[in-house]
Amino acid sequence: MKRFTTLFLVAALAACGGGEPAQDQAASQPAASAPAPAAEMAAAAPSGEMTMPDWFHVDEANKTVHMTITAGATDALNHWNFNGAHNGSMAITVPEGFAITIDFKNADPAMAHSLGIIAATSNFSAMLEPNPVFPGAITENPTSMTEATMPGTETTVSFTASKAGNYSMVCFIPGHAATGMWVHFNVSSDGSAGVQGTSM
Repeated sequence: MKRFTTLFLVAALAACGGGEPAQDQAASQPAASAPAPAAEMAAAAPSGEMTMPDWFHVDEANKTVHMTITAGATDALNHWNFNGAHNGSMAITVPEGFAITIDFKNADPAMAHSLGIIAATSNFSAMLEPNPVFPGAITENPTSMTEATMPGTETTVSFTASKAGNYSMVCFIPGHAATGMWVHFNVSSDGSAGVQGTSM
């Protein structure tokens, strides 16, 4: 049983590596390989002063946060990143009770990605259950390599950050979060908001 689980995990990670190139590009473009699994998944949240990058906007009067998150914004981790961050190298903080809107774009040239906010903050399995911690905090068809947010497309999710706590933003495509496609997503009880750590 252990051998079967290991083989399944290896096969799942390998299958996720480069997507399926278009038929007319198959001969000219080699498939991308899957990044190596992250060695340490319990990464501490970045510390330091919170910043307000141009992709992150807070409206205190209307109690809203609007952000743009781009999968594959850079080639870091084989494009398996959120705004260039991966393996918990970025922490996004929003205030409790605020309405959150995320414009999710996929700039990865070869692979579908998804986005969701979950309660787990470490040790992500290869096959994550798509159970968002807040209703609506997940993109459509999040585990599908053919129906999630495809390269060159975008989608919007909206939800209320109704409970303070420390959560994670992850990609649900099999193997992606386990390999490192996740960042910290925190909901503050004191009204603080901003971004810490590595981001565009």
